[in-house]
Amino acid sequence: MKHYTSIHDIDDINSWIADAKALKQAPLQDVTLGKDKTIGLLFFNSSLRTRLSTQKAALNLGMNPIVMNVSGDAWGIEFGDGTVMDGNTAEHIKEAAAVVSQYCDIIAVRAFPTLTDKTKDESEQVLKSFVTYASVPIVNMESATGHPLQGLTDALTISEHAKVAKPKVVLSWAPHVKTLPHAVANSFVQAMQKMDVEFVITHPEGYDLNPEITGNTPIIYNQEEAFANADFVYTKNWCSYSDYGKILSEDPNWMITKEKLGDAKFMHCLPVRRNVVVEDAVLDSDSSLVIQQANNRTYAAQLVLKKLLENL
Repeated sequence: MKHYTSIHDIDDINSWIADAKALKQAPLQDVTLGKDKTIGLLFFNSSLRTRLSTQKAALNLGMNPIVMNVSGDAWGIEFGDGTVMDGNTAEHIKEAAAVVSQYCDIIAVRAFPTLTDKTKDESEQVLKSFVTYASVPIVNMESATGHPLQGLTDALTISEHAKVAKPKVVLSWAPHVKTLPHAVANSFVQAMQKMDVEFVITHPEGYDLNPEITGNTPIIYNQEEAFANADFVYTKNWCSYSDYGKILSEDPNWMITKEKLGDAKFMHCLPVRRNVVVEDAVLDSDSSLVIQQANNRTYAAQLVLKKLLENL
């Protein structure tokens, strides 16, 4: 594996889950693998779990992490090819990526979408520019359309807590006060499509995700119907894809409640808005796996970094 930019970089998700579980049991087993190696964590957007878990994963492998908030601390970066740089950007990605590659053995990048220009967002300009112009492996710490570290984490968490051979997993939209991207939902869909689960998606009409990603996954517009006999309910808000970036519904009836959840386990990538996306009674109960998910972020990232280091 040369880069980790998408769930599609996972060749066998079951073997990856097994490897992540082994790392979780002995997180320092490969502490010499990254000796004298440096990872650069470049954040164009804010982060808590991704920043800390990826940094800890690197430390568990003996790597030296360098963290930079690019948008606030660096020169403005131009990504366009052939652009006359007479505006606010002072540095081009061609030089920036090449320079960072001299300082770091692996570069991890986090850059959110505009949610105003679908074509630009789906081009993954920031992520793909680093892949093109850097000379070291690139890790996607969430891009315009995907969050593959989170998707791998979620697969690991479901595998750990499943009580039946083929659990029913539901991805449910929930209301939110802000316009949010599709990245987490997209990668979760792709991860579940690789697993042996009964997987369905539920959301109000008008909130269908990119059909090229959902494919043949069943979509149910009735949340109660979708939740029937569910083992896991993964909840996330996202804006409209067809009416790109728009909030079409703020229906509070889509909030996750203890009554709706039944015997299922609740999952969310965090941060989560209490009593908007999900009620306190769910988050504060044994049904919630959000803290376990957050813990697993370290081991998902550590597995990715281990595989990249082994190929250096």
